[in-house]
Amino acid sequence: MDVLRKSLFLLGAGMILGLLLTGCHRPAPAVETPEPVSWPMGFCPDSLSAAAGTVGAGETLASLLVRLGAGKSVSAALVQACDTVFDVRRLRAGNHYDAYYEGDSLRYVVYEQDRIARIIFRCADTLSVWRYERPVELQVKAVDIPITSSLWNDLRRADVSPLLIVSLEGIYEWSVDFFGLREGDRFRALYSQRVCEDEVVAVNSLWYAEFIRDGKALPAVYFDPGDGSDRYWAPDGASLKKAFLKAPLQFTRISSGFSYHRRHPVSGRVKPHTAVDYAAPTGTPVRAIGNGTVLSAGWAGGGGNTVKIKHNGVYTSAYLHLSRFAKGIRAGAHVAQGQVIGYVGSTGVATGPHLDFRVWKNGTPVNPLTLVSPPSDPLAKAYLPALDSTARRFRHRLDSLLETIPTPLDSTHTDIPHEE
Repeated sequence: MDVLRKSLFLLGAGMILGLLLTGCHRPAPAVETPEPVSWPMGFCPDSLSAAAGTVGAGETLASLLVRLGAGKSVSAALVQACDTVFDVRRLRAGNHYDAYYEGDSLRYVVYEQDRIARIIFRCADTLSVWRYERPVELQVKAVDIPITSSLWNDLRRADVSPLLIVSLEGIYEWSVDFFGLREGDRFRALYSQRVCEDEVVAVNSLWYAEFIRDGKALPAVYFDPGDGSDRYWAPDGASLKKAFLKAPLQFTRISSGFSYHRRHPVSGRVKPHTAVDYAAPTGTPVRAIGNGTVLSAGWAGGGGNTVKIKHNGVYTSAYLHLSRFAKGIRAGAHVAQGQVIGYVGSTGVATGPHLDFRVWKNGTPVNPLTLVSPPSDPLAKAYLPALDSTARRFRHRLDSLLETIPTPLDSTHTDIPHEE
């Protein structure tokens, strides 16, 4: 029995010892190594005090840095360090900056070059300059906008960026009178936009659009044949570009129309007004409606500063009450369609800033709003099958998005051109 007790005791002791030894060799709990912190702009602003401001008129990068607290030698070194990162001549008065300090010592300056790009200057320790761009998302959008008041207001009401107006106006400026939109008109469009931190910074591409009035659609299809010709076409291959623009201004309103019996606002007499008046702020750019040669550019009595352009053997146009002429606009100068020839003003006999716009056909005044403009050359017949396929694909995509997807999509769809 003693031998048995000793054996059992030794066995139990061995088991306990084994358990103790096993416990001693148990692996220690893993310790997670924290991920290195990456600051978007390349430095941590949390422990620094910040001061915001704007670049002053006539201020250079060197003088700005000195004003913010950098020494002259530091400022000069940072200007040299810009090299290929930033062209110091592109510093713009009014642009925003943020300066970061540690105590009274200037550590960093962040200059907002535009809505996306930031130029960052490290003003202490190792002096350096680098560029940071806020992340941008590419979205594909489809819209159907009925006109109830104005295109601008209706786009805003539908939470669509007004930047789309620029693209639509650029496509339809030969065929749609944007000053004569009326209730019941509508625009449909398939396009992409770039969004940065919930802000639309650009409408990137407009692939397909329709302007609809009284049930009749005027489609515009993006198709680049690669031969230097136009890029927007009707589905049958007709170019949307015409010899004359519909209007010489953008985003203004008509204050007085074409009439042979208008009471003059200054003299009070009833007399012909063979022109269309566009009310616009002083300085608004005025564009030539078509290619041509400047017949005259100077003072024209009650018309004030006036430019008159001969477009061909048939048509002539005139632009009155300008505040000033664009550079190079003088008698004999050749101008291109859409070229800025002057700026809205109130020179001569005028009650306020506006453009008096006139057109003659074979010497006879014609209403600019009803002028039928000669078309440009159509798309070459060899490209018509490809244009038809493209138009069908874009129209189907537009209809599909409007019917099923109320929110923006990414740009990975196979039937949408790829964009970087």
